[in-house]
Amino acid sequence: IAMNSTKLIYLHGFNSSPESYKSRALHAYMEGNGILDRLISPAIPPVPADAMAMLMDLYESNSQLGDVAIAGSSLGGFYATCLAERFGCKAVLINPAVLPHLLLKKYLGENVNYHTSEQWKLDEIHIEQLRELDVDSITQPERYLLTLQKGDETLDYRQALEKYADCPLVLEEGGDHSFTGF
Repeated sequence: IAMNSTKLIYLHGFNSSPESYKSRALHAYMEGNGILDRLISPAIPPVPADAMAMLMDLYESNSQLGDVAIAGSSLGGFYATCLAERFGCKAVLINPAVLPHLLLKKYLGENVNYHTSEQWKLDEIHIEQLRELDVDSITQPERYLLTLQKGDETLDYRQALEKYADCPLVLEEGGDHSFTGF
């Protein structure tokens, strides 16, 4: 993604926050390069319908001011895909969740955000919202950069390889869900 004056919206993963390791690392990198004013790292609501409504508003309000690209990790990668397909923007996906409506069923019930300690309940309505948001196919693969590490203990990288088969790819041996070396 060319970082001339493009705004970058970074989307954290499930039960995470803008205080996550990758969000803080991206913040430090952009600050060190004098472009911190181009980074937007929102706290994503845990309810998928609320998350997408907020993220669409955020994208639309910023795109009126210039180009916007999206980067997302895990569930944030799922949301980044939804936004990229809806708005035609560029997206970087970092170990993205491909089937969160299946993956997150094991978290049904009470949850606590890893960074904020916010308590919330994941229910079947949320799972259905994720299923409804799922993008069937990638329409313009050249807009994406897929980054995967084979050692991801949370997500099966092969699902992303299949879904994003025609997208530019960085595939690394080893690593983990946090994307070692980010």
